Amino acid sequence: MVVRPLLRAVIMGPPGSGKGTVSARIIKHFGVKHLSSGDLLRDNMQRKTEVGILAKSYIDQGQLIPDHIMTQLMLNELKGLDRYNWLLDGFPRTVAQAEALDKECHIDTVIDLDVPFETIKCRLTARWIHPASGRVYNLEFSPPKVQGIDDITGEPLVQRDDDKPETVSKRLQAYDAQTKPVLEYYRKKGLLKSFSGTETNKIWPRIYAFLQTKLPDVSQKDAATPR
Repeated sequence: MVVRPLLRAVIMGPPGSGKGTVSARIIKHFGVKHLSSGDLLRDNMQRKTEVGILAKSYIDQGQLIPDHIMTQLMLNELKGLDRYNWLLDGFPRTVAQAEALDKECHIDTVIDLDVPFETIKCRLTARWIHPASGRVYNLEFSPPKVQGIDDITGEPLVQRDDDKPETVSKRLQAYDAQTKPVLEYYRKKGLLKSFSGTETNKIWPRIYAFLQTKLPDVSQKDAATPR
């Protein structure tokens, strides 16, 4: 029996590019462990860990969290995943973070969601959330049954400041400035695999076909297993 090497993958893409949706599908089909820097930060801040308190102090001042804090947070978490295939989301965000990650582990592939900024602007400004649960609605393709109201609780939906048009433009510019060098870093290493398009459902089959060359689809195996 051939033992496949473990997959070490990174997913990149601007805010609103469909990273959450694509990541969820990768987890479902390929059984990888998904490590999101945003989720990890929120968890640490909620639990008031040392790193969480430190990170919150930067966020409260409207500053970016320094590279060494993000790197420490993510690498500590990765230590527990050394026997699994994994997918990093939201990290590395800078070349310094990418270099620090390289020192600890060999990255196999970087999936880049190359979605036009105009598409993202339309997508994000149509996004509304239910604050208590984090449920997300999109007025264009997954609207609530009643406008402005959460389907499950009947509570009002809000638009995050992040999703207001002027903020979206700033976020996209910041992503571009910060992340272009990281994409270039991985491109030079021959690890960058860009998937261009405006619809996640059209980009996904190409990502799926690419990952099938590296990992088996575990969802089909589960479906074939008698219950």
